[in-house]
Amino acid sequence: MRTPARHLRPFTWRSLATAATAVLMATLLTPAVAHSAPRESTPVYSYDTAIRESVWVDTGLDGDADGRNDRVAVDIVRPREPAQQGRKVPVIMDASPYYSCCGRGNESQRKTYDADGNVVQMPLYYDNYFVPRGYAFVAVDLAGTNRSDGCVDVGGRSDVQSAKAVVDWLNGRGKGYTSRTGDTRAGAGWTNGRTGMIGKSYDGTIANGVAATGVEGLETIVPIAAISSWYDYYFAQGAPLYDSGPEWLSDYVESPEARARCAAVQQKIVDGAPRTGDWTTFWTERDYVKDVRKVDASVFVIHGMQDLNVRPKHFGQWWDGLAKNGVDRKIWLSQTGHVDPFDFRRAAWADTLHRWFDHELLGYDNGVDDEPMADIERAPDRWVTSDVWPPRATDTVTLRPAKGGQAGVGTLGLRTGKGTETFTDDPGQDESDWAAEIDRSTSAKAGFTTGPLTRDVRLSGSSKVTVTATPTTTSAHLSAVLVDLGPDTIRDYSAAGEGITTLTERTCWGPSTTGDSSCFRETAARTTDVEHTVFSRGWADLGNHSSATKGEPLTPGKAYTITLDLHASDHVVPKGHRLALIVAGTDQGLIDPPSTTPTLTLDLSRTSARVPLVGGTAAFARAASGSAYATPGALLDGVDAPRTTHRVPGGGSR
Repeated sequence: MRTPARHLRPFTWRSLATAATAVLMATLLTPAVAHSAPRESTPVYSYDTAIRESVWVDTGLDGDADGRNDRVAVDIVRPREPAQQGRKVPVIMDASPYYSCCGRGNESQRKTYDADGNVVQMPLYYDNYFVPRGYAFVAVDLAGTNRSDGCVDVGGRSDVQSAKAVVDWLNGRGKGYTSRTGDTRAGAGWTNGRTGMIGKSYDGTIANGVAATGVEGLETIVPIAAISSWYDYYFAQGAPLYDSGPEWLSDYVESPEARARCAAVQQKIVDGAPRTGDWTTFWTERDYVKDVRKVDASVFVIHGMQDLNVRPKHFGQWWDGLAKNGVDRKIWLSQTGHVDPFDFRRAAWADTLHRWFDHELLGYDNGVDDEPMADIERAPDRWVTSDVWPPRATDTVTLRPAKGGQAGVGTLGLRTGKGTETFTDDPGQDESDWAAEIDRSTSAKAGFTTGPLTRDVRLSGSSKVTVTATPTTTSAHLSAVLVDLGPDTIRDYSAAGEGITTLTERTCWGPSTTGDSSCFRETAARTTDVEHTVFSRGWADLGNHSSATKGEPLTPGKAYTITLDLHASDHVVPKGHRLALIVAGTDQGLIDPPSTTPTLTLDLSRTSARVPLVGGTAAFARAASGSAYATPGALLDGVDAPRTTHRVPGGGSR
């Protein structure tokens, strides 16, 4: 059931169904007789004696073309007592390609098994914490990984079906077996079929993909730093974000056995994802946003606003689609990079996730649906809430650049500017270099700033920057960034850890066994003092000016207009700070350079930024009403340049 997109409450769940289910679950799942509807599941079941088993589920596909349907390995930990008493339990599921190759979590944990092939260690804390509370935890090896058949196809039909088939099996619609090759069937009579999917990065991406199928029985998903469209992971409007495509990732995560048998699938990936940046049917298959209307599960989104791996555009376009379709939803936005909330807000996260699953899977009326829709990290470890997100008072404001007193150092306001500004692409510079010299005339960028604001200004949502530019060569890449100019202490998202430091102390989140500890190393915010903060970014290949799906060579000397999609964010530019728009070429470390080195001339009368500003145009006009600003020309410190190591969505240490 969906709720209206603009209901008086931030989100409203299935009220009557919830009340009825809560009474039913109180009878079925609580060991003692319930005298009133429960509000919280408690750890009443033994983790030490929990049932640990493995099942192989038929996906209905033959991705490796061996003449038999692929089976995916499903490792299960579930409480023994409900099974003995005939009670059915809900499922928390994490489907991943990383359980063998790379590990999960901040400590890179992998699955381990006993001599009989049953799982001993499950990565992360979900089984330790939730199994004693009456949930089963299910960890699925995607096709082509660990103990599963098939091939990795990087977010395509096989990846998604790997997890969807398990949801079907949990709901009595699929086939499961007790072994990878045998004929002995395995049923799922121990569960009521109510399933919640969770996971970070690739894992959360699969949750998005499965939800976009509308599969029955999937009640909620919790995508953490997840991809919503795989094209946008590899390209930004035609501009390549990495020097390799999805074939590298599939090779990285596949098991050695799959790698040996999946050459044909690998070639299909290469052919389907050309480095031109053109949209193909390969990307259409991996675009979950187009199917967001099918999502019937509730969605709890978590994303780092400085995530330069799975960039914030992913949560922004997914969130907008969910809102348009009235999906029940909640969101946390942190200042970190690609980091799990267990590692940036651990206690609050465990409590909130617990209540979320209790509400969505057990039907407990615990009030989580009456809480604010959004939690936003405004400063390191300082959080604020928003009843809805973006706030209802948010409106699009068009800001326009204008010439200033020196070349490339202009102003930003509500009036249309005149004239031109020129810059030359310098692939050796990045957004930090541009922002540091915002008040200096440099050849690599054009910068435009407001004066010091007389009031705080809050930008909440996704921005767009329209640029009219004339290149001197046949190719050009563009970058546009929004910058908060002023002193601040922020999480150091560009450093190792991406905003956290891992400590030696451990805290425990549930009972442990000899082979599966619930105790994990604590973390603390890693901060840095800065004089500027880039808080929203976007890139494009100017050759895609007339088509979002196909680029073309440019004609030197001809003007082209293109609109860049900037990443979603929620940022307050404080009173006394300045807001800046920078337009430049290659953003080193974040996009690849074009084949030529163009000089571009901006037509300021046809260049603008459309930003989501709380309070709209009137709020900006009040805040920007101060006196003109005389630029001092000093260098402004920011974070270090983005790291250029090979990025993987969620692999490695996190």
